[in-house]
Amino acid sequence: MSEWLVLSIAMAAVCAVVLTIVVYSSRHVGADDDTSGTPDVMDYMTMMIGVIYAIVLGLAIAGVWEGRSAAQDSVRQEAQALHEVSQRVQVYPAATREKIRDDVDAYVSYVVRTEWPHMSDHEALSKRGTELFDRIRTDVTRFEPHTDLEGQAYQPVLDQVAAADDARGARGENAGATMPGVVWFGLIIGAVVTVGLIFVLQIRRTVRELLLAALFSILISFLLFLIWDFDAPYGRGIGATAGPFLDLFPHIGS
Repeated sequence: MSEWLVLSIAMAAVCAVVLTIVVYSSRHVGADDDTSGTPDVMDYMTMMIGVIYAIVLGLAIAGVWEGRSAAQDSVRQEAQALHEVSQRVQVYPAATREKIRDDVDAYVSYVVRTEWPHMSDHEALSKRGTELFDRIRTDVTRFEPHTDLEGQAYQPVLDQVAAADDARGARGENAGATMPGVVWFGLIIGAVVTVGLIFVLQIRRTVRELLLAALFSILISFLLFLIWDFDAPYGRGIGATAGPFLDLFPHIGS
């Protein structure tokens, strides 16, 4: 099922529940009920709870967005480092050069086509991907330079392999969800309390009030969905993509 379909169903369900409770509550209010009798302190507390929850939501969104950006940066760094390896081995002997480039292509192809879905399903890197990367490192480190030009290129190539390995490790660390469970507990409880404040304010069945209640509940649902979607940088719809690999190795996607 599409994530956006799930979001639509969730928002519709929350909106329906809120409106149902509002309508049901208003039908059971006595005719002599004074809607202006809400104490001033209640208005103040309601406002403060809403402000505090808005701050918490903002911090949560900023945190998961930063995690998503860091995940995308690690992908770009890994792809760029491997691209540099393929380019810098141009001064190597033909047999060594082609072997290293073939290993890099095999690794990139595996990452894009197989390891990416594996990260989404298992929230971790695959053993096969690690084996393919180790093959690149082995071929690079075992090469013995015989000319000054090969010697000058040898260390920079090693450095790029190390950079790619570091970026791959960062990609593995970001493969799973980053938001602790206790934070999710607070976000959900806060959403329930914040939406529940609608009833504390003695909302009625006027079109304006019902519309505001519906929009408010939909907004809270959407923001929680946004946090959930960003929370898994490689596993959901708005997560990091393998685009940098395809941009620097266009022949892999063909």
